[in-house]
Amino acid sequence: MRMKRYILVVLIACCPAGLLARQPVADMHLHYKWSQQEVTSAEQAIGLLADEHIVMGVVIGTPAELALELARLAPEKIVPVYSPYRTAGDWHRWVYDPEVVTRARAALDSGAYQGIGELHLVGGFAPRLEQAAVLQALLKLAGEYGVPILIHTEFSRPDGMLGLCRGFPGTRILWAHAGAILAPEQVARVFDACGNVRAGLAARDPWRFVNNPITDGHGRLLPAWRALLLRYPDRFLLGSDPVWPVDQLDRWDEPDTGWLELGRFWDYHRAWLAQLPDSVARKIRCENALALFRRTEAVSCVDNGSE
Repeated sequence: MRMKRYILVVLIACCPAGLLARQPVADMHLHYKWSQQEVTSAEQAIGLLADEHIVMGVVIGTPAELALELARLAPEKIVPVYSPYRTAGDWHRWVYDPEVVTRARAALDSGAYQGIGELHLVGGFAPRLEQAAVLQALLKLAGEYGVPILIHTEFSRPDGMLGLCRGFPGTRILWAHAGAILAPEQVARVFDACGNVRAGLAARDPWRFVNNPITDGHGRLLPAWRALLLRYPDRFLLGSDPVWPVDQLDRWDEPDTGWLELGRFWDYHRAWLAQLPDSVARKIRCENALALFRRTEAVSCVDNGSE
């Protein structure tokens, strides 16, 4: 059964839902996977983006070619990034497969993809940086082609990301979930050390990284997170990461209905964005993503009916 949308009474009272819904957003973390096609066609996915006023969507296909299906339908809106994942288990196998680098170079050479990712580096599965030849080669490749690389680190300390960003200062790194389980002060350590890192806040919501929230039980930004967002307004991006249900990742016998949850995720994000100054909120919800993927001339973050 689908969960009801997360309703934030205090915030809605302060900022009408209609106003929130009209503001354009850029979604920097969308998946379109084999397990989602049977419940959400490519045409339906594009329609759902329009419903949520998503003016730009960064799409990770599994396999990668699925992102191109969306891009063909809405080239002005979709930014496909190359994913090395071809099957469900590749999220932990990719880092040991040297052919990943060959395929990624061919994908970027084609001109069809505008980034690399999402690459998972999770404790217990990922090798040490000095032993991760495939990861190092992909970081070099992203720098060579001048495209962002989306990396998901999930460790108890920020040391892993610090090693990557310091080792490859010429590569633009998009840090999925702002370290997933890291506290604001740990994210700040990375930002202070590496100007080439931008952090996404997709899945930092009440349903995914539930033990590491950015808001309290009433949807109010936690003070430390609010301070971090205000300190680094140019370094954060937003996304939905539409994978659902989260406790049944890539089940072979059940489809992924994540695209049907877009409204749930964006209702939550729009509500806490409303607690920030307008100029800061606009950067985080849209402008920073457009700048990172160099789409500022093609897409507008301003809706004439809302701003």
